[in-house]
Amino acid sequence: MKKILITGATGLIGHALTQQCLEAGISVNYLSTSKDKIKKSENYNGFYWNPKYGEIDEKAFEGVTAIINLVGATIAKRWTKKYKKIIIDSRVQSMALIYDTLQRIDHDIVHFISASGINIYPHSKTKLYTEESTEVDDNFLAEVVIKWEKAALRFKDLGMEVTKVRTGMVLAKNDGALPKLVKPIKLGVGAPLGDGSQWQSWIHIDDIAGIYLFILTNQLEGIYNAVAPNPVLNKKMTKLIAAQLDSPLWLPPIPGFVLKVALGEMAILVLEGQLVSSKKIQELGYMFKFYNVESALQDLLE
Repeated sequence: MKKILITGATGLIGHALTQQCLEAGISVNYLSTSKDKIKKSENYNGFYWNPKYGEIDEKAFEGVTAIINLVGATIAKRWTKKYKKIIIDSRVQSMALIYDTLQRIDHDIVHFISASGINIYPHSKTKLYTEESTEVDDNFLAEVVIKWEKAALRFKDLGMEVTKVRTGMVLAKNDGALPKLVKPIKLGVGAPLGDGSQWQSWIHIDDIAGIYLFILTNQLEGIYNAVAPNPVLNKKMTKLIAAQLDSPLWLPPIPGFVLKVALGEMAILVLEGQLVSSKKIQELGYMFKFYNVESALQDLLE
């Protein structure tokens, strides 16, 4: 059908998306900073790049009509001043290198799709955020998203359609947030975090990959929230995981101040949350495989 270029293709979302693309008959080129991860086949080909030093194999763009940008250092690592810079640079420098490269080469790329985050929305227990919401938080995560999306918007200057996919908590079997939630529960020390009343707008790994594929094949542009239709409170998520694992919860909720001491500024990842709507992508025709967290957990933890 077409050929696309994926950055971050060997990561959690990238791996799932690559599989769905290949199954749909879409060839995938991908960029990797590790030469050991570069493979070549008829419809799946890797190319080397190093955004930090401005290195990129221009052959990666040959025959490509769209780019899906998923690259970015994990935010689940203590936010020292040095690591904060790494988080931002890994997102902004990589896009700048792609942008500068496309300016000087001949290519057929018409669509740039970039990952983003729902962390741009302020923490709230009552506000439902849609893509039309203009409120922006004033913390580090919001700063990351603002710079991330600003870097993506530059591709409009190259005549491309630009899409920003604001992603919630991705639930997957062996990576991402879920194993971190499961581990203490399995060890018998699981408990809600803080007062447990913070919203968790989650999405199953199959659906986040599916949304990217849907956006790609329908050439959708603009902002899309990539979350399941039914967010849950942290305390409910914790109880459902415990029930699925048949591991009773007996500890009281972990106080917020304890988490702030242990995690520092990064504690907002677990103590704050947003209630986010998926209505826009649903109205355009995307059919979620996992609407409710119960079915998602059953699929991932059985």
